[in-house]
Amino acid sequence: MGYMTDRKRAEGLGSAHDGTRHFWSMTVSSVGLLVLVPLFVFTFGPILGAPYEQVSSYFARPFPAIVAALTILVGMMHFKNGVQVAIEDYTDGLTRKVLIIAAICMSYALAATGLFAIARIAL
Repeated sequence: MGYMTDRKRAEGLGSAHDGTRHFWSMTVSSVGLLVLVPLFVFTFGPILGAPYEQVSSYFARPFPAIVAALTILVGMMHFKNGVQVAIEDYTDGLTRKVLIIAAICMSYALAATGLFAIARIAL
C-alpha cells in the first residue's frame, strides 16, 4: 500500500503503532497455552473429585500450584487481548469503549480470583 511512509514501513508500525506488538503478544500467549493447558489437564485431572484435604495437600506442592496459576494468568491475558480485538472489530463509539473497559476489568478480576483461590488452597 502506498499509504505508509518509508519510516513506518521500516519500523513495522501501522497507524495504531502497536499491531506488531499485539500480534506477538497473542502468538507468545498461544504457544504458552499450547504447553500449559495439557500440563494443567494432566496435573489437575488426577485430583478432580478428591476430598478437600487431599486437594489442599496436592496443591501445596509447587509444581501443580505453579502450573494452575500460570494457566489462569496466561489464559486470562490471552482472553483479554482476543476479546479486545473482537470488540474493536465489531463495535464503535461509546459502546466500544464501555465493552473494552468491561472486558479488561472482567479478565483481571477473574485472574485475581483464580490466583487467590490457588493461593488459598495451596497455603
